[in-house]
Amino acid sequence: MKNNKKVRVRFAPSPTGHLHLGSVRVAIFNWLFARHYNGSYLLRVEDTDLERSKQKYTDSIFEALAWCGIDHDETPVMQSSRIDNHKKVVEILVQEGKAYRCYCTPEEIIERQKAKDGYNDSFSMYDGACRNRQATDEDSKKPYVVRFAVPQEKKLIVFTDLIRGDITFDIDQFDDFIIARSDGTPMYNLVVVVDDAHMQVSHVIRGEDHISNTPKQIMLYQACGLLVPEFAHLPLILGPSGDRLSKRDAATSVLDYKEQGILPDALFNYLVRLGWSHGDQEIFTKEEMISHFSLDHVGKKGSIFDTTKLAWLNGVYLRTMESSDIVDYIVNNIAPNFIGMLKSWNDDQISQLIDLYKDRVKTVVDLIDQLVVLHDGPKSFDQESVAKWISAQTKEHLVFLIERLDSLPSFEQSQVKDAIKILTKELGIKLVALAQPIRIALTGTSASPGIFSILSIVGK
Repeated sequence: MKNNKKVRVRFAPSPTGHLHLGSVRVAIFNWLFARHYNGSYLLRVEDTDLERSKQKYTDSIFEALAWCGIDHDETPVMQSSRIDNHKKVVEILVQEGKAYRCYCTPEEIIERQKAKDGYNDSFSMYDGACRNRQATDEDSKKPYVVRFAVPQEKKLIVFTDLIRGDITFDIDQFDDFIIARSDGTPMYNLVVVVDDAHMQVSHVIRGEDHISNTPKQIMLYQACGLLVPEFAHLPLILGPSGDRLSKRDAATSVLDYKEQGILPDALFNYLVRLGWSHGDQEIFTKEEMISHFSLDHVGKKGSIFDTTKLAWLNGVYLRTMESSDIVDYIVNNIAPNFIGMLKSWNDDQISQLIDLYKDRVKTVVDLIDQLVVLHDGPKSFDQESVAKWISAQTKEHLVFLIERLDSLPSFEQSQVKDAIKILTKELGIKLVALAQPIRIALTGTSASPGIFSILSIVGK
């Protein structure tokens, strides 16, 4: 990176759908880059596709970024508010002879291509028929697109990618590409260049699927007399098969992970480690990420998304949280009526049970579910546990247990434990033969935190 350049980066989602994992990782890398270099992280909503852009998606994008803790430094730019600026640039390029009106229909272009050797029906390069055409009165009645006149004196487009090094494109592989549609709407490559220049973006950090757009954008920067930013293209997130991550491999929306009980800091940490590393360290505070982050340590190859590892990491984060913070998070993000769902318990009981259970669960939703089962009583029982631990005498043993526990003057853990041990000796059974039925009765399964702890916290 050029040290004398003030860092200004942007994240530019399109509100045609919810924010997905790949997009939020791009946002995270931009945010960390800006924070590391004491720069600015900007947000631009690319909402110029008026038919597909929806307010609900814009709202969802803002909610997802806020949930992940990715804050922007300036007022977000709504791209649709700048359409007049985009159109002015198109007109200036036409006036300067760097772009031109093209009256050819797609059918005409294809027919001319078919008359030549090597026609490919999957892609037709424009032959430049209107590049030097003098418009007639008849042309003025026709619809037209505006094409950028690719500089013919150039042979190569070369740029240095901050992750991948020098990337070279042969100029011959580009035709005079469209920068404005027949309805006057400017195209993506032109709009991005104009808006990045307006926002004084110094570094464009985005997914590798945009590499093919970069040479076109460089040509447009140069044609408009604008400074070309530095580029960095991130590797894609891959599914278990090694192909690009699909809806089958992961949730379609970042907010789906919120609903599943994944903590934002855990998802943030996990996505950072998909493509970036700092030695062998796996778990970082945000301060550590900001301190260590560098594009030098971003890999070139895609990283496989592993739901099992994300769940493990989420469990690590959950275990480090105070019970009061967990309650606050649940109430504010998952279940506003959480305390009401556990109305038979006081705050201290809820806190103790959270501390007891948080070591055994991977997500916040798992924690909620298990506490609700313990509070309300199980609606169903794990049949394998029942088959293994429930005998013909179990009900009789539990009746004896209830009588013994009911007679205790105190429900301290040590007294509960002693009472159960004494009863097992009197019944001539092992401790596990009574402890497991208690677990099943209270939780529906034979796997739970320590049963003596549960009993003493829940109380008589």
